Amino acid sequence: MSKLILLMLMIIPLKAFAQLELKEAFPNLTFTNPLDFEYADDGSGRVFIVEQAGIIKVFQNDSSVTTSKIFLDISARVISGGELGLLGLAFHPDYRHNGYFYINYTYTFSAPGIITRISRFKVSSTNPDSADINSEQVLIEQVQPFNNHKGGRTTFGPDGYLYIGLGDGGSEGDPDNNGQNKSTLLGKILRINVDSTEGNLNYSIPSTNPFKGNTLGWSEEIYAYGLRNPWRFSFDSVTGWLWCGDVGQDTWEEIDIVQNGRNYGWRCYEGFHPYNLTGCNDSNYVNPIWNYDHTGGNCAIMGGFVYRGKSMPQLYGKYIYADYCSNNIWSIQYDSTASPVNNLLLTFTGGNVTAFGVDQNQELYVCSFDGKIYKFSSTTNGINTSGIKLNDYYLTQNYPNPFNPSTIISYNIPEESRVKIEIIGVPGNIIKELVNELKPKGTNNIIWNGTGLASGVYYVRMTAFSISSGRTFEKIIKSVYLK
Repeated sequence: MSKLILLMLMIIPLKAFAQLELKEAFPNLTFTNPLDFEYADDGSGRVFIVEQAGIIKVFQNDSSVTTSKIFLDISARVISGGELGLLGLAFHPDYRHNGYFYINYTYTFSAPGIITRISRFKVSSTNPDSADINSEQVLIEQVQPFNNHKGGRTTFGPDGYLYIGLGDGGSEGDPDNNGQNKSTLLGKILRINVDSTEGNLNYSIPSTNPFKGNTLGWSEEIYAYGLRNPWRFSFDSVTGWLWCGDVGQDTWEEIDIVQNGRNYGWRCYEGFHPYNLTGCNDSNYVNPIWNYDHTGGNCAIMGGFVYRGKSMPQLYGKYIYADYCSNNIWSIQYDSTASPVNNLLLTFTGGNVTAFGVDQNQELYVCSFDGKIYKFSSTTNGINTSGIKLNDYYLTQNYPNPFNPSTIISYNIPEESRVKIEIIGVPGNIIKELVNELKPKGTNNIIWNGTGLASGVYYVRMTAFSISSGRTFEKIIKSVYLK
């Protein structure tokens, strides 16, 4: 027995069937090139936005907030544009008492020289919404050979140490092989102890750093190496794992679980794939847990967080990340034994994602170059918190709609079934077959890319054959493709 349902766009609200959507977290505020979202964990309920030009803004974490304040403005010291600027912010774990915070930025010392500087600042003694601009203490300065691949992430780990990401120094293909050169800080994740000093340093080297005390001239600050451009990384607040989105070269973007002393392969490898094997003789390269290519408009991974908040239970324990060019946002489920990794496309954004952040409740936020900060929202509308009827065969209205060139189609099957999903033209001809295979029960997302098709109306048809009952179910939705 077959049943047919037509879901017409004009009578079925698109929003009613979206599993997840992004909404503006602070609709009354706009920022200029926001690159980082942080909170101070000082009980104040405030959040801080880093702007590329050298400004940090502060305001209450309230969707109705209408104004922000300038917490720090060092734009006169920062060289910005492209991959340069004020790139990272980290609050000391005891910020509530010592008022220390740390930033990662680029500046020019003499044209055309560029330096990455890691510095400590202190909050004003009289105004908690303002930093003391004269309190800068420089911790690390690294000369940069080119103007790209600066990394930028700066964050404290569960061990209380400060972790710093530095790219390979730029150009293309790491011409100086900095990723594999343990005598430079470039192409590395660094780890330092900011609560003590040693020698002429304004910090100390943790005793468990892999090259602490070496006699080979290797940089003792190194925690992990073989990285191209670790733009964003984060610690899972439950497992303590360090997740890193390492931006690739021409073809592959990768996600790594970073561990002490390990070599993540660049420039010998890009993702799982050989790149330049000249002089590559390390027998212990660590593969990423995931890589994806540049098809569909992808170009640069924006590493995110493992979601540990409460408002989006369907995301709990999943690593959320994005691509800067395609505007895709995905989730990964991984427990160190999963094979293969479960990667799922969640949604698209309207602007280029630059970074993710979390607040004191571990809720997730998205920074975008359109000047807005977004957060995830579930749409229930009498269905359930994920927008899918889990006890029925179900096909959602595609999202976004209208779309160009790609859209997400979600479907659910309540039992093991053979599933076929097809794109149908208005005359009734089959344009493309998206799925044709046996599927276990559950919800799935797929992408339809309409590149090369004429603008107009198309249908999505799902046919599912139940293995247990022998029944066939058919669902159809109407989609609109606009060039």
